[in-house]
Amino acid sequence: MPVRKFRSVADMPPAAALPPLEPRNLELACELSALAVRLAPRRFPPGVHRYGSIEAASDARERWERTSRIKPSR
Repeated sequence: MPVRKFRSVADMPPAAALPPLEPRNLELACELSALAVRLAPRRFPPGVHRYGSIEAASDARERWERTSRIKPSR
């Protein structure tokens, strides 16, 4: 299979559209979801956590969301 180079994404030909209700579409969606999980897994803190208030739970969630964001590679 030859490798083709493009200067920008706009120069690339569009992807072939799949026919609706094709059984292979679900399989492709599952494969893409599995790939996304392998490339950028979400890490959840283990266990059950109890908080004294809604504010404490919200603060813990915000801390988790800040630390679990995907860092862009440079």
